[in-house]
Amino acid sequence: MKKILGWVLLFLIVFWIGTNPGPAAEVARGIGQGVADIFRNIGTFFVELFNGG
Repeated sequence: MKKILGWVLLFLIVFWIGTNPGPAAEVARGIGQGVADIFRNIGTFFVELFNGG
């Protein structure tokens, strides 16, 4: 059942990207920016931790 749902979800995502490439690109860009922000903030945390605050 999980495998079928996974394939259906993958199909829907590919269909959405194929029919709406502009909004799909914006979503992907937003996700990428969010991940980059997370890693940047983790780096800042460790820099501040090692520098004593």
